Amino acid sequence: MLFLHDAEKHFEDALRTGYPALAELRSEGVVGAVGAGMYHTGMLTRLVEEADVDAVMLSGYYTLLQHSALDDLLPACAERGVSVLAASIFNSGLLATPRPAEGAHFEYAPASRELLRRTHRIADVCEAHGVTLPQVAMAFPLRHPVVAGIVVGMRTAEEVRSNLDSFGVEIPDGVWSDLRGEGLLDERAPVAA
Repeated sequence: MLFLHDAEKHFEDALRTGYPALAELRSEGVVGAVGAGMYHTGMLTRLVEEADVDAVMLSGYYTLLQHSALDDLLPACAERGVSVLAASIFNSGLLATPRPAEGAHFEYAPASRELLRRTHRIADVCEAHGVTLPQVAMAFPLRHPVVAGIVVGMRTAEEVRSNLDSFGVEIPDGVWSDLRGEGLLDERAPVAA
């Protein structure tokens, strides 16, 4: 799989010259799939609608805290049969621990007090069902039928072990219904297993 990476600042060039180069490599059998990895859902949606991509990697906009990909990208991918890899699912660290500490980061900057409060409310629901915030953060994007996988950044061997342990945990259905009931999860987000 070959991706155009972070092409937001040069999107028109990426769409008009970068993508055709990748498509040619795919047609020659050099690579099996092509797409792009970006954080901008609108640009990725345009790529999905205007090019014949196989997959896209979305950074940070389909997570427990960010549901904006439900507005445009995920429906376009469903319509066109394009797979999504959800990256930055911990939103720069805010969802990476069972309880975020003061100063935890969201999108590479310290999280606001309101965002910390919301994250702690999500953690309350997780704990009430015997699971952790990172476990639920990993499971959430995978509930959407177009999301083929998640991409998790890790810096240490301990983070690798912890994420591997978290990945396979079964999330009780009550987590999803309680998150919806608390207004913490977009009604459009599919959560059925």
